[in-house]
Amino acid sequence: MGRLFGTDGVRGVANEDLTAELALGLSVAAAHVLAEAGTFEGHRPVAVVGRDPRASGEFLEAAVVAGLASAGVDVLRVGVLPTPAVAYLTGALGADLGVMLSASHNPMPDNGIKFFARGGHKLADELEDRIEERHREHAAGEPWDRPTGAGVGRVRDYDEGFDKYVAHLVGVLPNRLDGLRVVIDGAHGAAARVSPEAFARAGAEVVTIGTEPDGLNINHECGSTHLAKLRAAVVEHGADLGVAHDGDADRCLAVDAAGDEVDGDQILAVLGIGLKEAGALRQNTVVTTVMSNLGFKLAMRREGIELLQTAVGDRYVLEEMKRGGYSLGGEQSGHVIVLDHATTGDGTLTGLMLAARVAATGRPLAELAAVMERLPQVLVNVRDVDKSRVGSSAELASAVADAETELGETGRVLLRSSGTEPVVRVMVEAAELELARSVADRLADVVKRALG
Repeated sequence: MGRLFGTDGVRGVANEDLTAELALGLSVAAAHVLAEAGTFEGHRPVAVVGRDPRASGEFLEAAVVAGLASAGVDVLRVGVLPTPAVAYLTGALGADLGVMLSASHNPMPDNGIKFFARGGHKLADELEDRIEERHREHAAGEPWDRPTGAGVGRVRDYDEGFDKYVAHLVGVLPNRLDGLRVVIDGAHGAAARVSPEAFARAGAEVVTIGTEPDGLNINHECGSTHLAKLRAAVVEHGADLGVAHDGDADRCLAVDAAGDEVDGDQILAVLGIGLKEAGALRQNTVVTTVMSNLGFKLAMRREGIELLQTAVGDRYVLEEMKRGGYSLGGEQSGHVIVLDHATTGDGTLTGLMLAARVAATGRPLAELAAVMERLPQVLVNVRDVDKSRVGSSAELASAVADAETELGETGRVLLRSSGTEPVVRVMVEAAELELARSVADRLADVVKRALG
């Protein structure tokens, strides 16, 4: 059996891969492992549990809550809130553990479990490994130690979480958004209430789409993975900008007044320059992944901002930020981490800060985003292959070397296995779109042949 935890928690098809039994078992295992690590020493442990609106989140939430309470952990159930809200509340309420049920941008049949440590930070790989090991031991027949009587955990709803989180978001903005009209696409997900409320409290005139979740429509032809409706709505309503979230609202992409996309790299560029001007860009550095566009690197160099790159995954960006004491980092996909105000990527906070920059400068988003020129980049997802052999296939390595020679200094190739989906991602960047597409398609065929 492979490792349960990927780069962003445990994910799979709900009630098939991710069952109630697994959710309950992992929750009990997490409680035991954290207790052994001394996290609960000297006090009665408390956990914050939230979810996105997926229908499967209802039974998975029940399983997680049951598992934690059975292990002696008191539970604050915050209901449907974004992943970064659960992280924030875990820290703000002094909880020992946070649990979020979501599969982020994945389609509705999927769901996932993500754990946060005290302070709202993602668990270290070592703790995830120990939780997984403890769960497997129990599944093999080793019994749990179970409290009884007053030792079992108590469960209550914490409805105040919504207002507490929104107040935090609005409170950290450097300026208000009065005079801006903003379209928000909530992806029928966890930000459907939070994001419009936060923007409105900050002074913006808000138009909403994708804010009517029914448990089945999350991410369906909307949100950060499907920008067409947001583009159209921004133009139709004459808005200054549009903001698109994914299902759990830990990411944000934007659209300018003309309906053109502003991706995560461009958002990082705009925010990085703004933070530098305010003297808030610690060590004058932005942290990104190897997926960032070459145009972003060139723009940061021109603006006198240092750039550090990590492996793909916001957890690796966050690890580097914490290690070096940096204040801004993120991914092209729209995961942006502002470490002074959040412990993880926060799509609503990112959108608010981007809009605040527009309001403060009086410049259109398109003009601000033009600080960097995106070089053509083609991404192909290859399914139904053995992604574990990406780094060991000689045939694939040879094809990549040939492609890099062909592209020269004006392009690059990146092949990696996804940490959250059963695919191999082929990314090619080149000075010309057609060349990037041709090389990417050719490499995708080699991946299918070599790893199929």
